Amino acid sequence: MLSNQSTQKTQNFSEITPEIRRLAELCRDNSLIDSSLYSQYDVKRGLRDLNGKGVLTGLTEISEIISGEVKDGKTIPKDGQLFYRGYNVQDLVRGCIQEKRFGFEETTYLLLFGELPTKNQLADFTELLSGYRSLPPSFVRDVIMKAPSQDMMNTLARSVLTLFSYDESPDDISPENVLRQCLQLIAQFPLLAVYGYHAYLHYHCDQSLFIGTPDPSLSTAENILHILRPDGRYTALEAEVLDIALMLHAEHGGGNNSTFTTHVVTSSGTDTYSAIAAALGSLKGPRHGGANIKVAYMFEDIKQHIKDWEDDDEIKQYLSAILNKEAFDHSGLIYGVGHAVYSISDPRARIFRKYVEELSAEKGLTKEFELYARVERLAPIAIAEKRNIYKGVSANVDFYSGFAYQMLGLPLQLFTPFFAISRISGWSAHRLEELVNGGKIIRPAYMNVCPQREYTPLDKR
Repeated sequence: MLSNQSTQKTQNFSEITPEIRRLAELCRDNSLIDSSLYSQYDVKRGLRDLNGKGVLTGLTEISEIISGEVKDGKTIPKDGQLFYRGYNVQDLVRGCIQEKRFGFEETTYLLLFGELPTKNQLADFTELLSGYRSLPPSFVRDVIMKAPSQDMMNTLARSVLTLFSYDESPDDISPENVLRQCLQLIAQFPLLAVYGYHAYLHYHCDQSLFIGTPDPSLSTAENILHILRPDGRYTALEAEVLDIALMLHAEHGGGNNSTFTTHVVTSSGTDTYSAIAAALGSLKGPRHGGANIKVAYMFEDIKQHIKDWEDDDEIKQYLSAILNKEAFDHSGLIYGVGHAVYSISDPRARIFRKYVEELSAEKGLTKEFELYARVERLAPIAIAEKRNIYKGVSANVDFYSGFAYQMLGLPLQLFTPFFAISRISGWSAHRLEELVNGGKIIRPAYMNVCPQREYTPLDKR
């Protein structure tokens, strides 16, 4: 019996067979909804109205995005602002830079507990996170090293779900237990992402296996660079820029896709690991957390096709070709430019730009930064000429973050996981807020537009 089985052809379950293609076509044909019905029934696609304004689905005290002001009943665009618990994120970053200290831990404390910590509170909180910055015994060997994925977001989500099995109280959703779980995940995310990447390099790229040990005396940003690099070395500016990136990505309102996912899944009463894994699945999407990778690829394409990086006309002409779906990935999108909420400016991009410029000078990449700056200036002009837009467009935080990560020597595979390493702070705050104020499962309505039909017996179809 065994010998007969061994001679059978192994089924390739990854293959898309002709039958699957036929069924997929059937699925597409019978799933397509007439676009005019959305207007007819006043359906807010993507929970946004025709002007791009989000439908109000909840209340939060964690963060606020301001991109305009109402005058005479009309919304007038203005420079974007982002507030964490009522504090302007620009002031938070400025305060940490002026005091020459790292800010991600303070940002996390603020998001979770609603107040800025005192010096002693911050020291105690940083020590608490440091104490949690480890993984269960044999977790790296038994989980991360087993079937390593080529996609680090997949690795991160799988690791988070598996941590459920190592928790003695995984289903306890009391605020105390959920806070404990969230703090551990905040501390562990850098290890899960970086170790997953090293496992990928070893098993898929035949490179030597390297697993660095975190240093309890270092900040989150410093530890990321410390465990990622074989020599564990980094410059002060590198750590500072990465810390600022973590601060700016930590939270962005309750309506972004992954945070809304956190609220939705949390409202069902499920465990922390499932809720965070769901948020990771959302962030993985190229329309959300994967955008900075697209920016990096786009600029590699731009550098290859534009001969004179200082020629505005040549740059604008190529940007027009991208918009016309004649260049790059033929999507018609200039990645990193435009945002669902911001129009005149994204405050995160405005803040980050200065430090990215400083890092480019340290790395000898000033010409590359100047190219980014030219595209940032010219892209909105090209878009305005080619598109009918209801609001202005500007560079968003993804425009510069990918370039910063490249200068830091961070691999493309870790761009989105680094976003997650930061955003886990915001997700945790929103999960706790939903548990404290919830009680009802989030269940929006969908209108059925399929007509009712009479059942036909199988032999008469």
